[in-house]
Amino acid sequence: MSAPSSKPTVTEREARQVAEAAREQDWRKPSFAKELFLGRFRLDLIHPHPLPPAEDSRRGEEFLAKLRVFCETQIDAARIEREARIPDEVISGLKEIGALGMKIDTKYGGLGLTQVYYNKALALAGSACPAVGVLLSAHQSIGVPQPLKLFGTDEQKAEFLPRCARTAISAFLLTEPDVGSDPARLATSAVPDGDSYVLDGVKLWTTNGVIADLLVVMARVPKSEGHKGGITAFVVETDSPGITVENRNAFMGLRGIENGVTRFHQVRVPAANRIGPEGAGLKIALTTLNTGRLSLPASCVAAGKWCLKIAREWSAAREQWGRPIAEHEAVGAKISFIAATTFALEAVLDLSSQMADEDRNDIRIEGALAKLFSSEMGWLMADELVQIRGGRGFETAESLAARGEKAVPAEQVLRDLRINRIFEGSTEIMHLLIAREAVDAHLKVAGDLIDPDKSLQDKAKAGANAGVFYAKWLPKLVAGTGQLPGTYGEFRHGIDLSRHLRYVERNARKLARSTFYAMSRWQGRMETKQGFLGRIVDIGAELFAMSAVCVRAELLRTQGDHGREAYQLADAFCEQSRIRVEELFGRLWTNTDDIDHKVVKGVMGGAYTWLEEGIVDPSGEGPWIADASDGPSKVENVHRTIN
Repeated sequence: MSAPSSKPTVTEREARQVAEAAREQDWRKPSFAKELFLGRFRLDLIHPHPLPPAEDSRRGEEFLAKLRVFCETQIDAARIEREARIPDEVISGLKEIGALGMKIDTKYGGLGLTQVYYNKALALAGSACPAVGVLLSAHQSIGVPQPLKLFGTDEQKAEFLPRCARTAISAFLLTEPDVGSDPARLATSAVPDGDSYVLDGVKLWTTNGVIADLLVVMARVPKSEGHKGGITAFVVETDSPGITVENRNAFMGLRGIENGVTRFHQVRVPAANRIGPEGAGLKIALTTLNTGRLSLPASCVAAGKWCLKIAREWSAAREQWGRPIAEHEAVGAKISFIAATTFALEAVLDLSSQMADEDRNDIRIEGALAKLFSSEMGWLMADELVQIRGGRGFETAESLAARGEKAVPAEQVLRDLRINRIFEGSTEIMHLLIAREAVDAHLKVAGDLIDPDKSLQDKAKAGANAGVFYAKWLPKLVAGTGQLPGTYGEFRHGIDLSRHLRYVERNARKLARSTFYAMSRWQGRMETKQGFLGRIVDIGAELFAMSAVCVRAELLRTQGDHGREAYQLADAFCEQSRIRVEELFGRLWTNTDDIDHKVVKGVMGGAYTWLEEGIVDPSGEGPWIADASDGPSKVENVHRTIN
């Protein structure tokens, strides 16, 4: 039975409606970040810093010790970079120590690690080789285990989770050659046929897809009698007839990852393999990513720690003008930035992860902020390390070793980290996603006022509700505890961190006032002001990070574990962050957004093509987007199985 071959055609409004329908609509638990965007600094939600139970820590530390030995003795990162492939024996070794089942419950044969220790393990493995970290993360954070844990039936868990815990590698397939962050245009189809579905379509950038045994596939079920239809999630066996991995993709970084193009032609999938009801696929994907996104901050924390180590060692060994380069202010500022930011990224990651483990808070915004902030800052830290290393930073580790110097892969780390600003939601998409959640309270009470499809009666009702909400909310944004000098005094121990928390409180209210003013000014056009929304979100990310570092520093002080040094790092980060926050607030209203829009129209209209003259374009021939029409594969299957 063949599926429709034409791609869905959707309007901008329809695309937004699909994305909106996939959102979690309700807030059943408190959210520190949501409150922050509303101008309410709920320090009580994150302080005292939550801690894992002793037994969870014991099991986590036990596995980390085993994983460290494996990483130090079995992983040759230089070989993986050189051959652009993780050796089969390394993957088999990871299976043997249980690394595939870190997040899977022990009753299914997994290790049952907490989110905190899972991320510590990813950071450790990723420091040995980023491609190994990605392999483990793609398998467990977004592959089969996580959506089944959240939405699978008992039968599905019993059938697939034991395999995922020990032997079966999994992958997540959503993106298509012509579909990225706009899933409304998803073309892969799943046509009901008896007690099965028949899949047809092509998926792009399938991390782990080249070696996967099990796939989570998002496909569109056509609406018909007895079938609600819509984008739906399925567990698919990779050895099913009709599946072809048509290409193993190569990238500027993460050269060892098994990422490919997968074609489905008349692939029969049992209805029992459907995850959740028809039409719930996007909601399942987004919910999975709420905690799944925390794997990327883990890789950024690992990179930051390594950047700091190399910066410290190199800056002590390298002399310029009679002094180690660390003693020169221009270099010292970069080292300070790397140290303070690494402390901040670990604070944000550990706090968000522990909150996920406790399950007392809704962390959908915290997880997204952690991903956004860490990916941007991780890239900056790696770039600063390359600058500190100078010409050696641009030189490959292999070349350095060939001429007798320490093989420091600084340029590789820069290349490897670059994808984090794109993976699992680009920075631009994360800005929009977080902004939507940040203004959710406003849209709930006043959204009908700016909805063109609502009746005058609905608008009148919304106006009345909005009047009640804002009459209570707006006065609370005028003054707060951040204006009282003695507030948060428990964060004053030699170094005064309480002033930074007062700054966060004051600026959370300022952020909420700015958002309200913008909504009043632009109303229905607010969603088009992506530059403004991006800055609002970036301010929120900085305020969240400042809160996290202060809470973490106080935790370490009470534990007697480098408390004085932690306070120093927290103080340095907050001072650096405050400068960025002030700049972002200034750019809310003083920016080049309007002139940029005019220039873009000129560029796209061909007004500046003369500026492109005088060069040779080295690009090859071919379409901008590969043809992904349904049909049988015409190339060799490059899928391989790791035994």
